[in-house]
Amino acid sequence: MRVINLSSGSDGNLTYIESENARIIVDDGLSCKETENRLSLLGIGGGQLDGIVVTHEHTDHIKGINNFSKKYDIPVYAHNKVWASGLGDKLEKVSEKNRKIFTDAFAIKDLVIDPVEVPHDVKCFGFSISEDDKKISIVTDLGHTTDEIYNKIKGSQLVYLEANHDISMLRNCEKYPLSLRMRIAGKNGHLSNDASEQMIEKLVTSGTRQIVLAHLSKENNSPEFAFNYITKILSSHGFNEGEGFRIDVALTEPTTLFKIKNDKK
Repeated sequence: MRVINLSSGSDGNLTYIESENARIIVDDGLSCKETENRLSLLGIGGGQLDGIVVTHEHTDHIKGINNFSKKYDIPVYAHNKVWASGLGDKLEKVSEKNRKIFTDAFAIKDLVIDPVEVPHDVKCFGFSISEDDKKISIVTDLGHTTDEIYNKIKGSQLVYLEANHDISMLRNCEKYPLSLRMRIAGKNGHLSNDASEQMIEKLVTSGTRQIVLAHLSKENNSPEFAFNYITKILSSHGFNEGEGFRIDVALTEPTTLFKIKNDKK
């Protein structure tokens, strides 16, 4: 299995996942042209994709889907709750035959996609995606974590986990009105660095060996700050990055290409 995040954050989210027989993307918050450009870096054309899996309806996750799905006749998969909350109206160019509804785990060829609902201000889902005993998870756009989310993603070799903001930066961000700061910090907003660190401890204890910090705020976080802040807390709790696990950061540009193997290396 090969996995790479091609864009992460409020400017657009796009993750490419490939198994022996299947090629999918999770979300497409870039323009059709930019999506094509970034997939081309992997030698992948739009017509080679087997599906687009959608987390939720926000523009930074669906911006390119209308034109991309129409151009390449690609199925779009979203949970019934997401379709029902208004996604269908926003994806008006996606043909009826390509509107795929799921309510539970489903398969795209040899990839099994297992959803878990996450607390956000619209209906939103994270995913564990597996091929045989290889498993990765994507969990962003959530205000807090739950036991249900942890139980769904534990055992993943690789987890893309939101680390959206630093609490102090957000609290003092003059660019954001108070209402927006309260929404982001709320139980249905976005995950802070502190909350992300707490979940990382649980994941590392359960065997996850690669974490990627994702969906970072441009205004209230930075890749360097998030990495240093989180690894410092982890170290103070006896978890040293580089010793049994690694942490990367997803950016607005393509980052690390991960190859997931059966032996979890």
